[in-house]
Amino acid sequence: MYDKDFFARYRPPASLLDDKVILVTGAGDGIGKTTALTFANYGATVILLGRTLQKLEAVYDQIERAGQPQPAIFPMNLEGATEHDYQAMYNSINEEFGRLDGLLHNAAELGPRTPLAHYPLSDWEKLVRVNLTAPFLMTQALLPLLNNATDASIVFTGSSVGLRGRAYWGAYAVTKAGAENLMQTLADELADTTHIRVNSINPGGTRTRMRASAYPAEDPETVKPAEAIMAHYLFLMGGDSAGVSGKQFDAQPK
Repeated sequence: MYDKDFFARYRPPASLLDDKVILVTGAGDGIGKTTALTFANYGATVILLGRTLQKLEAVYDQIERAGQPQPAIFPMNLEGATEHDYQAMYNSINEEFGRLDGLLHNAAELGPRTPLAHYPLSDWEKLVRVNLTAPFLMTQALLPLLNNATDASIVFTGSSVGLRGRAYWGAYAVTKAGAENLMQTLADELADTTHIRVNSINPGGTRTRMRASAYPAEDPETVKPAEAIMAHYLFLMGGDSAGVSGKQFDAQPK
């Protein structure tokens, strides 16, 4: 049902995300930045989470200049974040908003492109921490706020190598596969007891800094900008996807 023709035709209403509070991780750059700007353009109050305050402030200023709902900034280094930090995040969002309508797990580390036989343990542990443990702990901490919303959505930005492992992608592929399973497990657990839906999007080749790092010889003009895949993110964050959960969406199916 939700094939490429559906998303090519999908025209979200301008009020799709009005009055919704949505947290976006990795909001300072790439797909995270584009989704934050897009969500704000459709009426959401966006909580911008990332490790680089200067980048978050630039996105904040861009949203403000456009006259969209005032965003919030939550700087956090996911590599070093502890359960206490996620509890503090919960307390801050609860005090300010009392609920959370959407959570986009987008932040990720690429790590080295090298055979597993030579993969450094320090990089392996870092990627597990950022790409898999952080979404688990954050979701766990914020579930009560998502439960407070009448129609909440959790979305994971996935990857094709999380669906099928590929040589030299190491911990990135493994952690993205783990995140897909985390999405499915969450969706199954929440299906009968909450109004929270959980899905993932494989963005495909997208013109981002991470893509350029992974494919340094690639002409960036040959891959789509992040703006070209926003229909998927809008659909899954908005009420049009009510009842859709546990699904993996491919933004650029072949």
